[in-house]
Amino acid sequence: MFERVLVPSSRGAKIPMDVYVPRVSQEIEPDIRRPAIVICPGGGYAFCSEREAEPVALRFLAEGFNVFVVWYRVGEEEGEERRAHDASGWYQKAPEHTFPLPQHDAAAAVAYVRAHAQAHHTDPDRIAIMGFSAGGHLAASLSGLWHHAQIWQELGLAPEDVRPNAAVLCYPVIVADQDAHRGSFVHLSGSEELAQHAKVDVINWVTEQYPPTFLWHTFNDNSVPVQNSMRMGLALANAGVLTEMHIFPSGRHGLSLANRMTCPAADLSLLQQECTIWPELASRFLKNL
Repeated sequence: MFERVLVPSSRGAKIPMDVYVPRVSQEIEPDIRRPAIVICPGGGYAFCSEREAEPVALRFLAEGFNVFVVWYRVGEEEGEERRAHDASGWYQKAPEHTFPLPQHDAAAAVAYVRAHAQAHHTDPDRIAIMGFSAGGHLAASLSGLWHHAQIWQELGLAPEDVRPNAAVLCYPVIVADQDAHRGSFVHLSGSEELAQHAKVDVINWVTEQYPPTFLWHTFNDNSVPVQNSMRMGLALANAGVLTEMHIFPSGRHGLSLANRMTCPAADLSLLQQECTIWPELASRFLKNL
């Protein structure tokens, strides 16, 4: 079953979210409660990438998850790319859509999945958040901030409503210093000032309350340096958080599934066979929690 719903978020916004939930079969397991994944596509907090949305949802649907793609609010983009996304009408964007508004949207999405768990045959205690690149920053930041009032209070929710039970971070933007993907922090903070970027460095929010986390990256990522995942893994280890991390030897930024399903015909550099195993590895990690 596929449907698009509008999820109430902060400041009167309604955020589109795509729902991918298999019909329940009376012949197989009529009372099934599946684990769920909320996907945050990447795009530098300037847009949301289609390549990291439905193709990934369908892949994890086949692994036995209910999957939800959230089209969170982003900052302004420019030129042809902006006009193309304006025409789509999928999500709202404006210069003021800065921190913590995207985080509110991700939190609202997790809360929606939990609140509708019975209708969607979802296990409310097995909701993971997955993010790619800047979407990885979004997933990582909600995972660290779910118990902070600035995330849940304005939504009229409680910390336990918005808490992810696990995180899957795919070539994520994490740190705001010399290893930063600077554009993501400019869009998220609405500022060029490095001091403002430092305030939304995910490492600041890693504590023992962080959920179990799966990370993957490539050593020669040409946009978000691999140090982002490596330093995140170290921070999680220091906090005693259950973590699995895979660093593949080769592959450019934005691989998504790294196969033909997410590779434009004009850009075969997004094919990377050795990286195509990551969904299986992530699925195993989540199912074993």
